[in-house]
Amino acid sequence: MFVKVYHYHIQPEKEDAYLKIQEKALEIYSRYVEAETFYLQSQGDNSKWMEITRYKSEEEYQRSISLINEEEEIQELFKEFQALLISGKEEVAEEDFIEKKAAH
Repeated sequence: MFVKVYHYHIQPEKEDAYLKIQEKALEIYSRYVEAETFYLQSQGDNSKWMEITRYKSEEEYQRSISLINEEEEIQELFKEFQALLISGKEEVAEEDFIEKKAAH
């Protein structure tokens, strides 16, 4: 499994708007690729979020992401998302991982 992880800070009072944006984005993603996404909010800092998405393979991700990014609606959602980020912490950190299974 190929895994994308994003870290960012959302204005705490904008949590509902954030989750609505993510719901709409998931609808668009599901048209192009099979993926499983989790949204984690820090217990110590409620502005800090982690988004983890699992894909079948990196190739599957690469194939679909270019099509997804061409969608006008996803571009609009990304602008809305960026407006929710905390000023001064506007950086979205992105990492790639490969999921490994432990031998039984």
